[in-house]
Amino acid sequence: MSEVLSIGHSPDPDDAFMFCALSHGAVKIRDYEIDHVLQDIQTLNERAMKGELAVTAISAHAYLSVADKYWIMATGASMGEGYGPVVVSKSEMSVADLEGKRVAIPGEITTAALLARIYLPKFEPVVRPFDKIFDTVENGDADAGVIIHEGQLTYADNGFHKIMDFGEQWEKETGLPLPLGLDVVRRDLGRELAEEINRAMRASIDWAYENEDEALTYSLKFGRGLERELGRRFVKMYVSELTKDMGDSGEKALRELFARAEKAGVVDKAPEFELIR
Repeated sequence: MSEVLSIGHSPDPDDAFMFCALSHGAVKIRDYEIDHVLQDIQTLNERAMKGELAVTAISAHAYLSVADKYWIMATGASMGEGYGPVVVSKSEMSVADLEGKRVAIPGEITTAALLARIYLPKFEPVVRPFDKIFDTVENGDADAGVIIHEGQLTYADNGFHKIMDFGEQWEKETGLPLPLGLDVVRRDLGRELAEEINRAMRASIDWAYENEDEALTYSLKFGRGLERELGRRFVKMYVSELTKDMGDSGEKALRELFARAEKAGVVDKAPEFELIR
């Protein structure tokens, strides 16, 4: 009987695209049976803090809390290249207008929440699942909300106004991509297996691009009504060359994000890390 390797990722189109080959058996990791655990990113962050999953997608923010348990894989990161989570409201507002206001965030240890701490004035956080942020702002339970996933492309069509795109601001200040999500592998698996898993992730992404229409059809099952070509655009935003390997620019960006988290008082000291390739 094959051993089981648990791999956690979000039920959204870009993660589904990346993991399609592994879920279809087109890419293997030794003779492991893959148990795909599909949960929202905040839940995966919380499970990573307990070390429950062997391999998992997490928020870059969450790595501050799990560096003792996991290595970061060079492959699988979601990087915003001039775009990222968007702060939206129903009426036109400025960043300064958010002082003391209620802002809906998709989980306390998501990267969206960290960026809100870095870029926005002091606000009252309203924690909601990522797919409930629009509703939370619409019904008046928050004055603004931080949108992730495909909502970054659809907010205007839903009658919302952009206050700030964190990715735009980050690029303007740093000239670097914005690290949002990471794939991590538990340290107790050992370095040899960790490197094999990273290579399998790279092969899975390559397979998805080589079989783009098939992989896109699969990934849009998790698109919450996202139209096909808009879904293709979204997937390619977050499954890019930097996702295959974050490279020097991605690693530098990650160190910058962790340094800013330390400066903002979110963590006492930014963690040291090395990438698994």
